[in-house]
Amino acid sequence: MRQSPERLSLNMHDLDEVLERARAILSPEDYRILKAVVNTPAYVTRVAEDRKTTIVQLRRLLFGSSSEKTSKILLLLERLEEEPATDSPSEASSDAQRPEREEEVSPPAEAKRPPQGHGRNGAQAYPGAEKISVPHQGFRSGDACPECRKGKVYGLRDPGLLVRMVGQAPLQACVYELEKLRCNLCGEVFTADPPKGVGPEKYDATAGSMIALLKYGSGLPFHRQQQLQASLGIPPPSSTQWQIVRDLAGVVAPAYQELVRQAAQGEVLHNDDTAVKILELAAPGAPQISHGEDPEEDFAGRTGIFTSGIVSTRQARKIALFFTGRKHAGENLADVLAQRASELGPPIQMSDALSRNLPGQLEAIVANCLAHSRRKFIDMAESFPAECRHVLEALAKVYRNEALTREQEMTAHERLSLHQAESAPVMEALHGWLRGQFEEKRVEPNSGLGRAISYILKRWKKLTLFLREPGAPLDNNVCERALKKVILHRKNALFFKTQKGAQVGDIFMSLIYTCQLSGANPFDYLTELQKHAQELSENPAEWMPWNYRHTPERDGASREPPG
Repeated sequence: MRQSPERLSLNMHDLDEVLERARAILSPEDYRILKAVVNTPAYVTRVAEDRKTTIVQLRRLLFGSSSEKTSKILLLLERLEEEPATDSPSEASSDAQRPEREEEVSPPAEAKRPPQGHGRNGAQAYPGAEKISVPHQGFRSGDACPECRKGKVYGLRDPGLLVRMVGQAPLQACVYELEKLRCNLCGEVFTADPPKGVGPEKYDATAGSMIALLKYGSGLPFHRQQQLQASLGIPPPSSTQWQIVRDLAGVVAPAYQELVRQAAQGEVLHNDDTAVKILELAAPGAPQISHGEDPEEDFAGRTGIFTSGIVSTRQARKIALFFTGRKHAGENLADVLAQRASELGPPIQMSDALSRNLPGQLEAIVANCLAHSRRKFIDMAESFPAECRHVLEALAKVYRNEALTREQEMTAHERLSLHQAESAPVMEALHGWLRGQFEEKRVEPNSGLGRAISYILKRWKKLTLFLREPGAPLDNNVCERALKKVILHRKNALFFKTQKGAQVGDIFMSLIYTCQLSGANPFDYLTELQKHAQELSENPAEWMPWNYRHTPERDGASREPPG
């Protein structure tokens, strides 16, 4: 008989001591593997001990996440439904039967989408590239044709294009050696003036923009930037990088504050939050409030620290905002809506169903995320394939209608009319089917499928707001995508050291991601804000990512010679 493994009572301190003893006799690669083997069960144990962790989530942790695309989920359900009903495991998993089933559920060749391109970008994909006109070396416009000897050659409207890419450091440095002359009689020293446009500052505006973009836009911590630059012979210290972005945050803060003001006037506001860590707040005896929060508010009972993401849609433009501290997403949304003009009606507020995402006493038309409800059926798909297939196919029709509204660029009222005509019957039929599962006692309410059905029925009115209100979204995906900026930073930098560091991160992430949502160049935008800091402070509304290129004051200032 196979003996059961011996049980040992160990804690992480004991395991760390074993690892340290092993380090002396193992190679670095073997030690890395052993350390991963030891730490993995401890991590899985902590996750399993969390009572909020489900079996499905634990399985995804161990075996990887699966796709949530409807086409792939339905393909999986087809395979599950076609499994033969037998008590013999060998018969159910027969190698002779498996290929036949796979052929049956494989989509026909003509239904497959053609491959999307060849993975290469044309010259038009590089708007930031320097464009250099190269004249023909042998001819000029008007010269005789060397081929036919009768006609003349003339220039074509579309030139030939050749893209040439070179590698260089994100920060470039130039050392100016200023000649010095000294009088041999009086000893006076005369130093050459620096070239025109070169000031005494060591780091110009573009350097600050690049550091901030790498750190808060691409998740590259300061120490990694230092290592990268050192490999290229230009090493800016990480502490210097922090000082640069800290000072730059003060310069661009008026633009961030204007984004908050304009976001408050939006027609639709999405919000959600994710956990972060601020060492200053996590330390014993740390203050219980974070930057910008009212000292009179009591957060002493809270141990969590969050970054709230808010995406506001106003006049077809999207504005992304981030707030880090002890406040929940709903409380931060309430702070934003406090700046809303009184003559405007209540906005549509989209989030998941957590109560902490609601803006408190402020009035809003609340919508809940349909994707969250759909995800609960995806989690139950393997256990209840037929029922989950019915729900997912119904929701797929609604999302196809939504895709059609985007393709045809419909207005909010045109979109509402389409959904009322095409999606409302689908959702009404789905609602009746969901209620019938309980009324006809086909589903146990306490089962996994029963809880998924209860979740969607309880929030049905908020989940179907898009059938009644113009502009109401189906889901909160746009805010979840925005929070990936925060998650990327958290995965790479792990934490903010101070509340000031978190505030600086909020400012830059908000400006950078709003630029990306607006199709603006964040590097160019941050640079222009620095060059025109005075104009920005006087009229921040004219220096938003979508209009800073067209500001008359900026155009006039750009024609002035650099000082």
